[in-house]
Amino acid sequence: MQHGLPDSIVPLLEKMAELQASDLHLKTGIPPVYRVAGELRRTNLPPIPVNSRLIEKLLDPLIPQNRRPIFEEKGGLDFAYNLPNGDRFRINILRSCDQMHAAIRRVKGVIPSFEELRLPPIYKKLAETSVEGIIIVCGVTGCGKSTTQAAMIDYINETQAVNIISIEDPIEYTFASKKSIVSQRELGLDVQSFADALRGAVRQDPDVIFIGEMRDRETLAAALQAAETGHLVFCTLHTADTMQSLTRMLEFFPPDQHGFIRSSLANALRAILAQRLLPAIDPQISRVPACEVLLGEGIVKEKIREGADTDLPEIILGSREAGMQNFTQALAELVEQGLIYHDVAMENAPNREALKGMFQGIKMSAQTLVHRVKRTGTS
Repeated sequence: MQHGLPDSIVPLLEKMAELQASDLHLKTGIPPVYRVAGELRRTNLPPIPVNSRLIEKLLDPLIPQNRRPIFEEKGGLDFAYNLPNGDRFRINILRSCDQMHAAIRRVKGVIPSFEELRLPPIYKKLAETSVEGIIIVCGVTGCGKSTTQAAMIDYINETQAVNIISIEDPIEYTFASKKSIVSQRELGLDVQSFADALRGAVRQDPDVIFIGEMRDRETLAAALQAAETGHLVFCTLHTADTMQSLTRMLEFFPPDQHGFIRSSLANALRAILAQRLLPAIDPQISRVPACEVLLGEGIVKEKIREGADTDLPEIILGSREAGMQNFTQALAELVEQGLIYHDVAMENAPNREALKGMFQGIKMSAQTLVHRVKRTGTS
């Protein structure tokens, strides 16, 4: 024990399961900090001394030796680590004012189901057939994108006899081959870049390709090409909603290529699924996702191809039966189901006036039902 702090990282990692913490932050000058139910909570341990190199000492046994030069050169590194009990962690280390800091994400060993994640039925429907195209899951950091994609991939793994290849940085959830066969490749260990791995993947007889994250022009171009040539491609984007995803993908390319990219995306798109995690009423649930869904239906493809993106929100709003929904509709439904509080929905609503109108509609529907029961004496 040094300065009242542990000599090994293991006790701090093991504590995450006990607290149901999603993340652990190690920074000099403050105590270790856990994120529990979306909120940062400082431990009662002493602050990590500045210039003590304690974080380096704690993490040194975990860092893959062949990847250490990358950290020295670039000042940052992602890698994964498993405890003997099977708990898995995604670790990011970074250099800050010549000190090492770390952000450690706990990845649960068991991949949750759609029902456990409380995802809309359309997510399962999209995974039921490995039809060619691209499915994009987007959201801010920590919104559960990786877990959602893992649930979709594992559902395919359980129900279809296909070849699945993943390209991740680092590997988070590990998949055991079930009805499908699964190969997982990690950047820095198995391949040098997403784009290189994608170009190789199309020669490995895949049916489904899972890309951990689309970060650049080359990766997006290779993903679209794979989707257009008979593969189902899953990927993530760090964007807040469906509209921002379209904008971000175009921003990877110069303006004179936007027409070509729009055409490719319109041909390949199956869905853009955006999500946000919100605090739940039930403390046993902790957080629930509010999901925005844009499906690659005919009219959507047409609007994307024509550059008429501003028409898409209205299409989403009016296509609830097809499985589409916007964040406002999702928030209203979560309140109606008793999963989140009214004020949480209002705080996170992109359009508060529209959400108020939906709440009034819910109340009117309930009042109509009460009057009908009183009038007829039946339910």
